[in-house]
Amino acid sequence: MNREKRIAPEIVTNLRKDLIHVPNVIRNCSGIRIYGKRIKSICYSTDIAIIRNIDADAVIAVYPFTPHPTITKAIIEAADVPVFSGVGGGLTQGNRSVNMSMFAEANGSLGVVVNAPTPKETIYDISQTIDIPIIGTITSEFTDIDEKIAAGVQILNVSGGKHTAHIVRMIRERYPLFPIMATGGPTEESIMETIEAGANAITYTPPSNGMLFSKKMQNYRAIEREESNED
Repeated sequence: MNREKRIAPEIVTNLRKDLIHVPNVIRNCSGIRIYGKRIKSICYSTDIAIIRNIDADAVIAVYPFTPHPTITKAIIEAADVPVFSGVGGGLTQGNRSVNMSMFAEANGSLGVVVNAPTPKETIYDISQTIDIPIIGTITSEFTDIDEKIAAGVQILNVSGGKHTAHIVRMIRERYPLFPIMATGGPTEESIMETIEAGANAITYTPPSNGMLFSKKMQNYRAIEREESNED
């Protein structure tokens, strides 16, 4: 078949043409198929304005505060793509995390994310309560991955800073087929390194509202300067 015939048509309205685009290099990963939905790019944000205006396949909504149902519900309602909701695991453990997981599932989350320190008992209790995937966060090569998988984690979320690709490679050697999502880093080269290490999906941190507004304000000033010169 001619390549031109395989290009997907794109529809963008005038009011939504300022979308944030995830790096194209992410399309090189295999993706993770969850309930028939193939996910390659995952937006790491809790900013509803960003979530509504990015072309990522999904959203991972974790934040450095105690998980709250109001936040979970607001993000799921605002997103037009699947959401993986944070349910704690650090300070928030036990029944609180289990209840947050139930709430996330009831409101439409595609999966729940537990933090790195989450005890195996909490992971097990969550796995016995909900019917959506548990995503376990891995922050270093010293994390007991076997324990997390045995407790019920179905996807690993590697967030190891500059060591992420190394950790992914280490996991992939031990678990050739286990689903892995991972942070890709700030450049296309670092994203590709993580994919080549074995990540099936990439989490991408978009620019902040402040950074985006700064660029827009520069454009506004340039337009006003041109109009002033014309006068």
